[in-house]
Amino acid sequence: MNDLFALSPLDGRYAEAVSPLRDFFSEFAYLRSRVRVETDLLAGLSKIGLIRPLSESETAMLESVWKNFSPADAESIRAFEKRTRHDVKAIEYFLREKLSGSSLNDLLPWIHFGLTSEDANNIAQALSLRGSRDSILLPALDDLLVQVLGFVKKYRALPMLARTHGQPAVPTTLGREFAVFLSRLKKLRDEISAHPFEAKLTGAVGNFNALQAACPQTDWLKFSADFIQACGLQPNLVTTQILPYDNWIRYFDSLRTLNAVLIDFAQDLWRYISDDLLKQAAIEGEVGSSTMPQKVNPIDFENAEGNLGIANAFFTHYAQKLSVSRLQRDLSDSTVRRTFGAALGHTLLAWTNFMRGMKRIAANEEKLRAELNAHWEVVSEGAQTILRAAGRSDAYETLKSQTRGRTLSQADYQSWLASLDVDDPTRAKLNALTPETYLGLAVELCDKVISETQRLFGAENLL
Repeated sequence: MNDLFALSPLDGRYAEAVSPLRDFFSEFAYLRSRVRVETDLLAGLSKIGLIRPLSESETAMLESVWKNFSPADAESIRAFEKRTRHDVKAIEYFLREKLSGSSLNDLLPWIHFGLTSEDANNIAQALSLRGSRDSILLPALDDLLVQVLGFVKKYRALPMLARTHGQPAVPTTLGREFAVFLSRLKKLRDEISAHPFEAKLTGAVGNFNALQAACPQTDWLKFSADFIQACGLQPNLVTTQILPYDNWIRYFDSLRTLNAVLIDFAQDLWRYISDDLLKQAAIEGEVGSSTMPQKVNPIDFENAEGNLGIANAFFTHYAQKLSVSRLQRDLSDSTVRRTFGAALGHTLLAWTNFMRGMKRIAANEEKLRAELNAHWEVVSEGAQTILRAAGRSDAYETLKSQTRGRTLSQADYQSWLASLDVDDPTRAKLNALTPETYLGLAVELCDKVISETQRLFGAENLL
């Protein structure tokens, strides 16, 4: 369909940016993944001797059904579903038709054997969550972190004015401000990367009723655990008809928190750009305003902020909705779970735009230094602490009377210092204070974060 008529901007305006996720969360991908679960089940039943052994060609045939799954196959399932109004039963009928007349014809009764629809559904979606994380989201997030890392390294020692409550506070470095975000994002990246995805194969109400009734000689608890683990997932054997989604919610919560950190970051960058502390590259041919020709707007960070908010609205709803189910289950979770691709799509789109914005910014070093050096009152914290260490009990009050609500110049500070009655070592410490040198351990903290991040990626992957 022409993307001009797409209902969602993810399938229209932003389709190219999020297209990799279609391989995991499109309707086609969901059908294919459930076909895989059903064919893998047949192979699993054969491995434990419940059904006859499969020849190499039969094993290859089963694998080819999902590996070569085509749009025509998907349409065939949809045709069955029009009659059944049940998507998983439609998949079963499709497989029966697909394998009918082959050497596997005798195994048709074992398709979807002892399962409930949710066994196939939850395994398929867990595979999609894991696969999309590993092949799409983590690589994109790592690109973003490497980009921020490069900024931290470049500006680790560039002094700037830090603000608390929006007011001049004490000096910091531009790299250190970015390092705070980099450290937060890396911790969340580690959480996301290490998250194990749960899945279940436990039958219609979680008790393996049908499987145990039909084949009581089989250890179904072991089979279920082994089957789920073979999929690269973590088995949950204690469920209702549906998998308790607590595990998936924790994954979404990690993404939501990371997105919230990026919203915080984007808003700070927007402010730095607004204050002319960061410069944006003006790209030839681009237009910033339909009426104001001078404009270069921070649209990439604004786009990122908006999409991060949309994604987090989804993630918040998942925590509220998927943690609750009436009795054994109700179907309201199913339609919610079909939006996972939208939530991750807005996330990926936001990360992409954030990175695009990062590529266009650079420090306005002259402005940063000028702003800092216009506020000598910001060294008063250090001055009063030096005086305290020298035994002056009135240190804070002395500096407060000179600085509160005032902007001090270098001459003002030097005049105050000249009037002080202190020993020479203390005077030397006070005299050494300047806005550009009163940086504490900002550079060392940058280096710590740089080192930790470089260990994650390896030198060959860094800027």
